[in-house]
Amino acid sequence: MTGTSMVARKPGDRPPGRRPLVDEELADQLLGKAQAEGAGLLGPDGLLSQVTKAVLERALAEEMTGHLGYDKHDPAGWGSGNNRNGTTGKTVLTDVGAVDLAVPRDRNGSFEPQVVRNGQTRLEGFNERIIALYARGMTTRDIRAHLREMYDVEVSPDLISRVTDAVVEELQEWQARPLGRVYPVIFTGALMVKIRDGVVTNRAVYVAIGIDCEGAKQVLGLWIGPTTGESAKFWLSVLSELKGRGVADVCIVCCDGLTGLPDAISVTWPQAVVQLCVVHLIRASLRYASRKYWAPLAKDLRAIYTAADEAAAAAALEAFAASWGERYPAIIKLWRAHWGEFTPFLAFPPEVKRVIYTTNLIESMNARLRKVTRNRGQFPSEQAALKVLYLAVRNLEEFRGPNTGIRSSGWKQALQAFTIYFDGRIPTP
Repeated sequence: MTGTSMVARKPGDRPPGRRPLVDEELADQLLGKAQAEGAGLLGPDGLLSQVTKAVLERALAEEMTGHLGYDKHDPAGWGSGNNRNGTTGKTVLTDVGAVDLAVPRDRNGSFEPQVVRNGQTRLEGFNERIIALYARGMTTRDIRAHLREMYDVEVSPDLISRVTDAVVEELQEWQARPLGRVYPVIFTGALMVKIRDGVVTNRAVYVAIGIDCEGAKQVLGLWIGPTTGESAKFWLSVLSELKGRGVADVCIVCCDGLTGLPDAISVTWPQAVVQLCVVHLIRASLRYASRKYWAPLAKDLRAIYTAADEAAAAAALEAFAASWGERYPAIIKLWRAHWGEFTPFLAFPPEVKRVIYTTNLIESMNARLRKVTRNRGQFPSEQAALKVLYLAVRNLEEFRGPNTGIRSSGWKQALQAFTIYFDGRIPTP
């Protein structure tokens, strides 16, 4: 099948206030007739399948009338040189399952229907249904079982692969799209996925999320690294690609504590402030602790990252070490090792701190990506993994903020602080 759109329909595509095409009276008539004849709603002989069949066949008949220029049984068609010539049976897969259609023919064989095109075996909605299931991390086997149970339709693994492969071109365009010239903040992170390439290995998926000068948060790209672990060298190639796509300057880059990553950031954007992500630091700290101590540990750590300045934070760290150093010396060592990447956070105005610390999008995005990858377990190739991850990103951005991303809370105040603190680097309207 060709010509089927892979772009999910957005809320803004529907005309506001449009009256429903099926009113309550007509719906009651259809339901009453189905109940009287013992027909269900779904299934090959269900009400929805029969309504879909009737509407499609009626539309095809109207198309034939438009093609020939006269109605069925109209004497005006006598001697016209072309007329109706029966029908051809075909089965199409729809949102409500498989529907058997009688497609009209003309004697000259010149009729090319548009509602259900020649050679078309699936309606657009059916492809979108497959992609929606794929985006939720369901395996090909799971999708086939779901369609079989819901619609009594048997689809092949090859069909599912062809449908989802149509996303690849969209993914490539998204990966190569131009970006803004200046981003006040970019967050970087990575998660691991299992990819089967001869043997199953853990591969790092690199994720970059930016906040632009309008306060919109958007995923800038997804990349799968060539090795089994996160690499500062690969991050350098990712950051260089972002620069090549138009990102000339970044005020703050928030990252995890990967060795060598701050150097890669400084090479790409020399003026950027490298800030260790506070949430990453807190989570790394809690990995060393028993769950029953998480609440008091988090409370005491809060005194460090909410301190008024570096001196106050250092005092809070010493107080934390006095309380927890004997039980959890690794946490103290962690904070001291990354103190140089953490302390820039303390010098920023409160409005900037709030933007850097509030990583709800990062956490939400990582949770969504981990969910779909966990459902799949492993992927047969890099492309298969990227398809699923991209669709998860697209679904989240369309659900929360189509076309504009997710707005940062209190951005107007933060923008003023960025403009003053990073004098001359934030573009003016």
